[in-house]
Amino acid sequence: MKTNTINVVLIGGGTGLSVLARGLKNYPIDISAIVTVADDGGSTGKIRSEIDMPAPGDVRNVLAALSESEALIKDLFTYRFNREKISGHSLGNLMLAAMYDMQGDFSVAVEKLSEILNVKGKVIPSTNRSPKLVAIMTDGTKYEGESYIPKVKKKIDHIYLSPSGIEGSNTAIEAIQNADFIIYGPGSLYTSIIPNVLPTSIKKALQESHANQIYISNIVEQPGETKSMTAADCVDAIHKHIGKDVITHVLASDEDTKQLLSQRYKEEGVSAVLVSKDELQKRGINVYIYDNIVQKTEEGILRHDSKQLAKNIYELVLELFETIEY
Repeated sequence: MKTNTINVVLIGGGTGLSVLARGLKNYPIDISAIVTVADDGGSTGKIRSEIDMPAPGDVRNVLAALSESEALIKDLFTYRFNREKISGHSLGNLMLAAMYDMQGDFSVAVEKLSEILNVKGKVIPSTNRSPKLVAIMTDGTKYEGESYIPKVKKKIDHIYLSPSGIEGSNTAIEAIQNADFIIYGPGSLYTSIIPNVLPTSIKKALQESHANQIYISNIVEQPGETKSMTAADCVDAIHKHIGKDVITHVLASDEDTKQLLSQRYKEEGVSAVLVSKDELQKRGINVYIYDNIVQKTEEGILRHDSKQLAKNIYELVLELFETIEY
């Protein structure tokens, strides 16, 4: 039954999901952010190996982004100790590890910490397990580890979680079932977005969802993951892993990002992501192209503009919400 509340589920991880969540929290919508827990690098990797818990790093970042006291929480969460055994660990990861140790359930740990931090919306781990990410390349070779896979610099055919048969968290499934809109990205395709759709029950929930499902195209290619891939190719990859064509809308930028590319990108052989609007429309997907959602940092890195991206998404969501029938 349709209500006046707009339920929006965000799917991803890393920097991209935090950028989107930071902007959207200022609008009158109910946000549920489903976050990957397959990270195995840095402090997160050490904590996973020592405590055998889902990866806290991406969850930590999204918690900070959705907190009503974001500036202070971000500084606190990213503070890293320089003292013997806890050297290199961020305080946010240690707080999640402590709460997990107290609760024995990662979803509950995240929920409890969200209450303490006055988080707007829900931050939900995609699974309560501690999975490893495995990639099969187009040449048939296999590589394991979220932080290692992009370093191989080979074309990825598909990825899966190990051990097999991992189920999604109940909270994540419930959020998908109640969603009016499901938004994928922006972010790393194979190591931040797709890992969330792999748990069996989440895949089923996405297949059965009646929500408008939206993909936000990245600005530039990511070496080791999406080299030479268009936005249409990225949508195809998501559909391949879900097992059904579910995305109905794609958001992208029409700025001439190649002119904005820094010397750093050029040296790495990285190009702007092509939208392939015609290919997407052939698939029955609506394409929305904006000229105002990209900003360049002082370091020459291109990012989505959090405020402008959120504003455009909210306006689109409002427009589409009026057409929803249940």
